[in-house]
Amino acid sequence: MITIDNYLDSHYIHRSNWLRAAVLGANDGIISISSLAIGVAAASSTREPILLATVAGLVAGALSMSAGEYVSVSSQTDTEKADIEREIQELKEMPEEELNILAQIYERRGLKKETAMQVAIELTEKDVLAAHIRDELGINEISQANPIQAAMASGAAFTVGGVLPLLVILFAPVKGMEYWLYGFTTIFLIILGTTAAKTGGSSIKKAILRITIWGTIAMVLSAIVGYIFEVNA
Repeated sequence: MITIDNYLDSHYIHRSNWLRAAVLGANDGIISISSLAIGVAAASSTREPILLATVAGLVAGALSMSAGEYVSVSSQTDTEKADIEREIQELKEMPEEELNILAQIYERRGLKKETAMQVAIELTEKDVLAAHIRDELGINEISQANPIQAAMASGAAFTVGGVLPLLVILFAPVKGMEYWLYGFTTIFLIILGTTAAKTGGSSIKKAILRITIWGTIAMVLSAIVGYIFEVNA
């Protein structure tokens, strides 16, 4: 038997928060570490500088990604909490006005005036704060920010993405390393784009094009910088 909870959980939108953080982290890990390595490889004739730069970039990038995501999402959480506190105060001070606001929201969505008011009254009787948080502020379980979840997902995904070009550096020939990196990174990006599209229920072709085009631009520009500042390392 299909329940409403099972039905709602089957929708792709319920994966949006962690999927966004994971895809962003993995994509950033693959592209930034590959671009860094390509830039160094284009200016170096030995493996050690490439490997050192890659490992340093991987560690710094994962920590930076986690910290940045945590701070960013925490700011969103603080804003949500401030709005909820304000709503609690307004419900205490002017309950009738807040009820009318809720009814107007439902009316704008297509309900008749009498029906909108009745819905507002019934939802208010059940859980007045939840009704206003959801329908007036637009905050729900899907959109509500989770700083720790986002930070962990981004940091872990960045590490996984960054390890892939590191493996190429460890096993590919030093001569022509930048070409090996570009080729394998493109494959990694195609796999990531396909996986993200399937998980999120979006177009695979669009996801692959989007992720590979921007990845290519980043790697090509990094290689140009490396060739410009070529040194014998």
